Amino acid sequence: MGTEQLVHTLKRCRKNDRNAQRELYEGFYRYGLSVCMRYVADLEVARELLNDGFMKVFLNFNQYKDDLPFVNWFKRILVNTCINHLRKAHQNVPTTDLQEAHHVEMDLDFFGQFSVEEIAKLIQQLSPAYRTVFNLYVIEGYEHKEIAEMLGISVGTSLSNLAKARKKLQELIEDKDTYERARL
Repeated sequence: MGTEQLVHTLKRCRKNDRNAQRELYEGFYRYGLSVCMRYVADLEVARELLNDGFMKVFLNFNQYKDDLPFVNWFKRILVNTCINHLRKAHQNVPTTDLQEAHHVEMDLDFFGQFSVEEIAKLIQQLSPAYRTVFNLYVIEGYEHKEIAEMLGISVGTSLSNLAKARKKLQELIEDKDTYERARL
């Protein structure tokens, strides 16, 4: 969807034009699904979260500011929708704290051997807690304090989950069988 078409579609969406909403949905479906799949491993759950996110977009269009890129606003809604889902689904999951966190070095150049799809498959193998913190920190660019506030955890838990996610990814990468499965 081109910039001019997007601006026109967004104006029509503000007026609750169902055809414009369908155009927006179809235009951003794949992108939105890829965002949701970074947080949940189940495709059907990701689709449900994407649809929930679109409903929030359509119901709260008055909060969107035209001077900001739509894709950023949309992505933030999707990330928050996924986080809320994970928070509800994992309320009683024990978390570790700062004393268990340790820095794990990763050779990020090694990722150059993988396609985006292969990296996504490796990240999907992380536990939901590790995957969420990894995505928020590494991919979305949030700081640990922001992640802690978003997830209702301590900064230490965020640090620990990131360190453990990195360690697990490194183990997955070094495991030749896992490497070959990711390539499929």
